[in-house]
Amino acid sequence: MPKMKSNRGAAKRFRATGSGKIVKKKSGLRHILTSKATGRKRKLRKAGLVSAVDAPAVRRMLPYL
Repeated sequence: MPKMKSNRGAAKRFRATGSGKIVKKKSGLRHILTSKATGRKRKLRKAGLVSAVDAPAVRRMLPYL
């Protein structure tokens, strides 16, 4: 059986933690930053977890995650 292909767009955006949860970068830190509070921008720097309902879809896109 041939190897399965990963969705390359998803492979660049998601990674797995040691416990198997999926991590993503938070959105909203690209432009229009002057109107956002400093604390809000600081919190957006940290990685976030993918929600439980979206995790199965990400796992389908990344079979070897």
